Amino acid sequence: MPPKNLWTREELIVAFNLYLTIEFGKIHSRNPDVKRLAEIIGRTPGAISRRLANFSSIDPFHLQRGVKGLDRGKRQVEPIWNEFFNNKEELIYESEKFLAARESMSIEEKYKDILYDLKDLKGETIIREVRTRVNQCAFRKIVLANYSNKCAITGIDIPELLFASHIIPWSANEKYRLEPENGICFSALYDKAFDKGLIGINLNHEIILSDTIKRKKNTDFYAQHFNSIENQKIIKAQKYSPRKEFLEYHLDTIFNK
Repeated sequence: MPPKNLWTREELIVAFNLYLTIEFGKIHSRNPDVKRLAEIIGRTPGAISRRLANFSSIDPFHLQRGVKGLDRGKRQVEPIWNEFFNNKEELIYESEKFLAARESMSIEEKYKDILYDLKDLKGETIIREVRTRVNQCAFRKIVLANYSNKCAITGIDIPELLFASHIIPWSANEKYRLEPENGICFSALYDKAFDKGLIGINLNHEIILSDTIKRKKNTDFYAQHFNSIENQKIIKAQKYSPRKEFLEYHLDTIFNK
């Protein structure tokens, strides 16, 4: 077993998982999520906070802003960052499995609320489905944190009403499934409208309405839910803005002109 001051690969992975799912500017040691991870892996909140600062030192978002982060320890975290961007699905799932084990439970027990209907599946099928759902749950955390846990249209901040909407659908392109720039936080109504192409987001990040919606101009629900949002800019993402190519795909392939 390595000396206590050396971080294992698993510890670095779960710290990176937290870095992705924590709100911007909240990596300090007082954050309850930082304290919780510290307790789970047997580190101090200060040690977790410093590791998060190491990740911020190689984050392109911060580098473009001219913010250095905490350089000391950078070499330890850089391989994890690179591995994530080459293999997001594996690394996120691996980190969740490690956290579950540290909490003395299986990944199936930890995520029983979203896996309850898989009991009849077996073999590779259930393994694949568990991995998919756990990764989708992690993607939701990343996207919601990126939008300060608020709907990008209405500002609603009730987590139970929020969804991580894929710009390029999960089923359409495996490569982009877990890209933070491929998600926007919407409340239930606008998540479904975006998913079905009834609303779109243009390259200026403004909301556009489909012809299908516009044909309902004389209805009360149009006045209440759609009239006021046309041409409105969505809330600015904290770090990962929607990628231009992803928005173009949605406009060309899904949006109902």
